[in-house]
Parts: sequence; C-alpha cells; structure tokens
Amino acid sequence: MTSERDDYDSPWKDAVERNFVEFMKFFFPLAYAKIDWTKGYVFLDQELRAVVRDAELGRRTVDKLVRVTLLSGEEDWIYIHIEVQGSRETGFGQRVFVCNYRLFDRYERPIASLVVLADETPNWRPDGFAYDVLGCRLSFQFPVVKLLGFAGREPELIADPNPFALVTAAHLMTQATRGDMAARFDAKWTLERILYQRGWDRQRIIDLFAVLDWLMRLPEGLSQKLHSNITELEEQDKMRYVTSVERFGCQRGRAEGEANALIRLLEKRFGPLPDDRRERIMRAEAGEIDAWLDRILDAPSPDAVLDGPSVH
Repeated sequence: MTSERDDYDSPWKDAVERNFVEFMKFFFPLAYAKIDWTKGYVFLDQELRAVVRDAELGRRTVDKLVRVTLLSGEEDWIYIHIEVQGSRETGFGQRVFVCNYRLFDRYERPIASLVVLADETPNWRPDGFAYDVLGCRLSFQFPVVKLLGFAGREPELIADPNPFALVTAAHLMTQATRGDMAARFDAKWTLERILYQRGWDRQRIIDLFAVLDWLMRLPEGLSQKLHSNITELEEQDKMRYVTSVERFGCQRGRAEGEANALIRLLEKRFGPLPDDRRERIMRAEAGEIDAWLDRILDAPSPDAVLDGPSVH
C-alpha cells in the first residue's frame, strides 16, 4: 500500500497557497482576469479530500480547491491540479474529469479544472476527456499549461517579477542540467541570489527556497558550498532570511518527497514492496535516492534498482 503522503507535497502546496493570486496571474491569465480579487478567496481542502477519498482517485501530487468570486458577482469554485510526476500518464484526462464530475455531483456547482504539467514529454498535452456511444456524446476540456512550453525563455522568466516565473525557470534549468551538477550549481546559485534581490517578504523567500531546493538537487559537497555562499550573502546584506534549521527542513522534506516518489514508481512497475524495502528507501540519503531514481526506468526488478552499483 502506498504512502498517503503526497509526492513533493509541501513546497508546491505552500507556494500556491501563499501566492495564489500570482499563481493564477502567471499560469492562467484569462481566468485571473475574470476573478474579483478584492473579494478574497478560500481554500476548500476538506471538501476536496472528501471527494478524492470517495472517488478512490488514488494519489495525486498537488490538488487545490478554491472558492472565488467572479467580476460578474457570481461565486465560483476552481479545482486546480498541478501535475508534477515528471512523466506522462495514461488516462490522465479521465482522472481530471472524474474529480471534476465528483465535485460537481457532490456540491452542485460548476467546477473549473486547471492543469499545470511539469513532465518532460514534448508531445504529451492532455487537455480533456470525451466519448461517443450510440449517439450519447460527452466532451470535457480543461486549460493546460505545460512548463516545457516555456523552454528558451529562461532570461525572460528570470526577469519576470512573478514568483512562479522563477519556479518555471527552475524547472527548465533542472531539466537542462541533468547530469551536469556543476552547471546546476551555477543555475541554482543564480536563482537563489535573485530571491534575495527581489525585496520579497521573508515567508515568500522561504517558500520559494523550498521549491528550488526540491527541484535542483545537488550532491552533498556542492550543497554545502551553496550553503556557504548563501550564508556569506546574508552576512553582506545583514539580513538572515532562511535559517540553518529551515534549510535542513527543506532538504529533509525534499528527500522524503523523493523517497515517496521512488516507492510509488517501484510499486507501479513491480507491485507492492516489502516493508523492509520501504523502510530502507525512507531512511536513505539523498544521493542514494537520486541513484535509484536514475536506475528505475531500465531496471528489471526492485532488487536491480536498490542493489545496483554502489553509490559514490
């Protein structure tokens, strides 16, 4: 049985909840323009949990249900699904439709489903679900933003004051530096310096620091070097934004998220894992988990993933 903890739960959820207006403005500007932001908004986590549980929709990464007021004066609900699995999934459009319908059926109000895809498959862009049986037709479509679609616009993203432009740049730089940790170190250091230069409040910096730390994994030596660089930068600016305890929490949270992602992938390919294997994964260091994630696509068995060549 898979863990109930969502993969990569905390960094994305915290960033979306605390910066929801900016999230909508950057990824879904047409919807953003129809909302009366002066009326505020409310996250409906309890309502969403009930529907996901009842529908047996399985684990998902970052889902939010939000109540907003439109400029027309109508109250509306938005169901947001942020897909950060990093790979295509058969039946994804149907899954979004099922959750949308379950919410509509339970609360009798229209639901807007908005999807962000962070995978690396260029031609995979599910945007709906439909069927046509004996004259009975159903067609469901939802807006989709694919982070890969921003590729080549990194300088523009870095210059954009919206925090989710920086998150998108981090996704693209992470993909571009796979296998080149020196280049990833440079990219991460560039982005984290920008965090300190924007004049954002401390909580926003902490939230985005957590997302960057989750995305842009570094070996222990380079991670320590980055830590030293940030400490020196903070001393120069006479401002401490992210404490050592908070940095450790980001790193530990990222490791736990990766461990859960690995367990999910192993069980999807090979079936339920024994408890001792699950415990070994959850106790592993970040370097080990990274090596196991690299092996999983080609490995013929869980043993081949976990007991392959030693990690150096």
